Amino acid sequence: MKAVIIIPARYKSSRFPGKPLERILNKEMIIWVAEVCEKVLGKKLVYIATDDDRIHAKVKEFGFQTISTSELCLTGTDRVAESSKKINSEIYINVQGDEPLIKPQDIKKIIDEKLKYPNQVVCGYTEILKNENPLDKNIPKVVLNENDELIYISRSLVPGSKDKNLLNKNKFFKQVCIYAFNKRELNQFYMFGKKSTIERLEDIEILRFFELNIKIKMVKTTSGSLAVDQKDDIKKVENFLKKNGKKN
Repeated sequence: MKAVIIIPARYKSSRFPGKPLERILNKEMIIWVAEVCEKVLGKKLVYIATDDDRIHAKVKEFGFQTISTSELCLTGTDRVAESSKKINSEIYINVQGDEPLIKPQDIKKIIDEKLKYPNQVVCGYTEILKNENPLDKNIPKVVLNENDELIYISRSLVPGSKDKNLLNKNKFFKQVCIYAFNKRELNQFYMFGKKSTIERLEDIEILRFFELNIKIKMVKTTSGSLAVDQKDDIKKVENFLKKNGKKN
């Protein structure tokens, strides 16, 4: 089945304006992400979806394709949904532009899972490591059932327990923002026309699929993923890259 990767990129982020063009070592963050995606499907099947001329210009410098989207898009997934109207494919992979440490093999795992479950949204997750704080509101925590389907996702600590000893022994998991959709799922998401109540409260876009009764299959990815949610995260990513010998 044909797949494409679409990277939504917004310049006017309320929490971190200009984030896609923030430099990590010697290169803009959006380019780090695009080059990982290129290793999976090749440059011709990677698109950066944006409404900002500065992002259009920068990614074109590196030979990547762009898709123009409305500045009124509510979320990155809405931006991907808009793009899907211009790009014909069977599988649309949404890779968030603030995940510079994602690995090509994890994107491949998401694609493979979507082939197995074509009528479920697919999303990545991984364990929260010891050097991360599960109480951090910038980290969306996920709760799965025994079929690896998403039960809930929250910026609060979930699952909870009144037994502190049990809670201290529990492993917590976080979302990794690699998604897989078909065109119908994206169209339903977009046509909802607004953020759902719980989506707006948590500020987590995937929650809108709960309102649409679309199941979300979760795929465990490799550890080490670090989303850039705030300025301080840039230094953490740079330190990781230096430690692993990646300078450009």
